[in-house]
Amino acid sequence: MSQFRFEPFVNLKTKYSTSRFALIFAGTSIAAFATLCTKTAQQWDAYLSLALVKVSYALVAACGSQATRHAAVLCAPNGFAVEMREGCNGINVIILLWSAILAFPARWDSKVIGLVAGSVIIQMVNIVRFISLFYLGQYSLPWFDFAHTYLWESLLVLDTLVVFWLWVDRIKRIDSAHDAAI
Repeated sequence: MSQFRFEPFVNLKTKYSTSRFALIFAGTSIAAFATLCTKTAQQWDAYLSLALVKVSYALVAACGSQATRHAAVLCAPNGFAVEMREGCNGINVIILLWSAILAFPARWDSKVIGLVAGSVIIQMVNIVRFISLFYLGQYSLPWFDFAHTYLWESLLVLDTLVVFWLWVDRIKRIDSAHDAAI
């Protein structure tokens, strides 16, 4: 018969790592969101939105659809238009991803790969989001509102969690392979 033993301090290193992760994650997130409020960051944020709309427009045109683009607005021939405003370009979830990656105990080269690859993946999903909203809004405004407000917001957060989880899994596999080689 096995005996249950409660040992709250057995894994002190894990507790410290979790607290350390939480503090670094919170501090990095707060600092990044505060920086996002500066004029310079807002200019870069607007440039990112403009670049994402340019890519979206190019993809829509490459697929044979008719559209026009004016700054960060993608317009359909029927008059429907969708604008990528502040907060629509995925920068908020990228900040959360970056904060999580920077807080996680890993080598810096692995962190840089995670930051770059994760940002690209999130922006690819965000372009799919923007284009799908462009088409959905032309056919049903209630469905557009639902997808914009609830569906895609949740999917972007979920995408960010999955990207972070896959990155952590990759780090663990690399560490395991490294430990086995030693």
